Amino acid sequence: MNEFDDDTDLFRSAVGPVRRVRSERDNSRPAPPPPRPSQRERDEARVMDDLANAPIDFAAVETGEEISYLRPGLQNRVLTRLKRGHWRVEDELDLHEMNLEAAGASIRRFISEADRDRVSCVRIIHGKGLRSGPEGPQLKRLTARLLSRHDRVAAFTSTPPHDGGTGAVYVLLRARR
Repeated sequence: MNEFDDDTDLFRSAVGPVRRVRSERDNSRPAPPPPRPSQRERDEARVMDDLANAPIDFAAVETGEEISYLRPGLQNRVLTRLKRGHWRVEDELDLHEMNLEAAGASIRRFISEADRDRVSCVRIIHGKGLRSGPEGPQLKRLTARLLSRHDRVAAFTSTPPHDGGTGAVYVLLRARR
C-alpha cells in the first residue's frame, strides 16, 4: 500500500458513511448581463452638464476658419514656417473700430510702408467679426482679398491662438530684388 491509500482510508474513517444526495433543483445560472461602463457614463454626463451650464467666454469663440495664402511658385514649407512663427513680427496694424474704407486704405499704406522699410513679417489684426452681424467678419474678408492681390505679399496665415487666432494674420513680404 502506498501513502495515498493510507490518507484516503484515514479520511473515510474520519468522515464516516456517506450517501449521495439527489436533487431536482436546477443549479445552472443565467448568463450575467453584459458589463456597463458606468463610470464612463457618469463622466460623460458630468462633462455634458458642465458644457451646458458653464459660462461662455466670447473671447474664445472662433467665428470663422483660418485663412491663408501662398504665392504661386513658393514652397509649402514657407507657409508652414510662417504659421509656426519662424519670422519675427516687426510691425503690427490693428483694424478694430475701422470701417471697410478706412481699413482698406490702412492695409495698403501699412504694406507699402513695411515694404519701403524692408520689413519682412508683420501682423494685421482684423478681429473675429463677433459684432459683424449676419454678414460675418467683413474686415477679415477684406484683409484676405487685399493681401492676396498685393504683389509684395508672399504669404499670409491666421495666427496661433496666443497671437489672435483667427482674428489676426501673419503676413510675409517678398524680399526686394
